[in-house]
Amino acid sequence: MTLDITVDGTGDEPPYEQIRTQIAGQVASGELPPGTKLPTVRALAETLGIAPNTVARAYRELEHAGVVTTRGRAGTVVNGDGADRAAKEAATTYADAMRALGVGQDEALGLVRRAFGRPVSS
Repeated sequence: MTLDITVDGTGDEPPYEQIRTQIAGQVASGELPPGTKLPTVRALAETLGIAPNTVARAYRELEHAGVVTTRGRAGTVVNGDGADRAAKEAATTYADAMRALGVGQDEALGLVRRAFGRPVSS
């Protein structure tokens, strides 16, 4: 797949941010629908004539924002609907809050299980 992305090396905005912004915009507009597989980091870097680490950073930023999911060797794909993105953001917010409170991962997950009405498994 070829994305419609351009990188301006003379601009003030870093190349990874230009890539991130353009992909996020194409996802938001529906041009890249959920399930669309993005090019590999190396393939996109080669197409754009930039370092693979630059593309990798853009993909990481997009994943952190919930726009895409990277599945290792299976590649990077556009996430589902806004509910999927919102759920990931809520999980990140919850994890950050638990860390700030000094609550460990096991305890935090136990709290979530109880909130869902499920017994806590050991």
